[in-house]
Amino acid sequence: PVSRSSVVSMKSSSIRIGLLGCGNVGAALVQLLTEQHESVKRRTGLDLSIEAIAVKDLDKDRSIPLPDEVFTTDSASIVNNPEIDLIIEVMGNIEPARELILQALNLGKSVVTANKELLAAHGAELYSAAENSGVDLLFEAAVAGGIPIVRPLRESLAGEPITQIRGIINGTTNFILSRMSQDGVSFNEALKEAQELGFAELDSTYDVEGYDAGAKVAIIATLAFGVEVTSQDVQHEGISKITVEDIKFANRLGYCIKLLAAAEQKVNENGNSEVGARVYPALVPLSHPLAAVNGSFNAVFVEGDAVGELMFYGPGAGGRPTASAVFGDVIDAAGNLQRSHGALIGALDKPNMISPENLESPFYLNLKVEDQPGVLAQVAEVFGNHGVSIQSMEQEGMGSEARLIFITHSSREKDLFSTINSLNSLSVVSSVDSVLRVIGD
Repeated sequence: PVSRSSVVSMKSSSIRIGLLGCGNVGAALVQLLTEQHESVKRRTGLDLSIEAIAVKDLDKDRSIPLPDEVFTTDSASIVNNPEIDLIIEVMGNIEPARELILQALNLGKSVVTANKELLAAHGAELYSAAENSGVDLLFEAAVAGGIPIVRPLRESLAGEPITQIRGIINGTTNFILSRMSQDGVSFNEALKEAQELGFAELDSTYDVEGYDAGAKVAIIATLAFGVEVTSQDVQHEGISKITVEDIKFANRLGYCIKLLAAAEQKVNENGNSEVGARVYPALVPLSHPLAAVNGSFNAVFVEGDAVGELMFYGPGAGGRPTASAVFGDVIDAAGNLQRSHGALIGALDKPNMISPENLESPFYLNLKVEDQPGVLAQVAEVFGNHGVSIQSMEQEGMGSEARLIFITHSSREKDLFSTINSLNSLSVVSSVDSVLRVIGD
């Protein structure tokens, strides 16, 4: 690999950029770089120029102010071009992005990427390559669109003993749940509207089943706790089974329903540190700051021993917000090229992951039951037999529509799901229709 010092010695204030990908984010980034060129040059001394852009289709009209000769279908030629100082990757998918980024890093070129899927699967490999070459790998746009959360975790909070992070980091699902909550439309209706407005893909599985948020929380957990958490370590539960009735019951009890990404670190009974990362729909108290995050907006709630509680809020998707985050990284990386230092992550150990069955939370349960004397006593006995304490209970409906709505005290998942198995075997319980976690104020 080329040493950092030999690369920097050849640099002046002119930073030549190679862009891999020119979709919504890439095109918006070119516009920002063009609009802000003189302002950035005046404020930072950096003369940023895009020298080459790799695209799949040379004939596509992108309406950006660059000549045709800037475009190429040969991504590798951009990475290997000795005249290119900095690589921006916004092409998506794992390959060939992984191979191209590794090649750029090994050549001593700093890289800015928005590729959450790649970082969540192969982050440690890429971080190591960046460190070995002494160059930057920056990825603010990979987690929450325009919200600055990566840099605070990586730099401002590097010395903070962070205990927990919870956030709404998928704009598609938050839009859907907001529409269901505010206007009473069904999941399918809200999803169709999200697709029509461009908030959701035609195949929305990656978003609505929690995989997108899972990739992002893997990155967040890695930065917050300094261990290698991959997307394979994250448990996913999506929102496709959430009903309007669940939302109405939750609201009546003082909650809304949000798809949360959560990461935590705790010390187990043996004195060893353990890390947990997961995505799940949860009841959020209406008094909690996350309850007010609606539409396609995102928010990340950070809790630390020293700093207390912090919340980062803003647009979580869209071409210009995401491009803004990429642009910030570009300026940072370009400045670091001149100053001969950057923000390296360093070696990452494999964490001890918290066993899912030992995770604890209050739970909301919605049971369809027979409307007859003694039902509540039988159901309550099952909860007691498994050590699950009931915080509150309501009955809804009569006859064949009778339901019991429970919120439990904090319980181990192992005990809660043993309770559900026993409830399903009771003749007086027709079905356990909904089980959702509940977070505190």
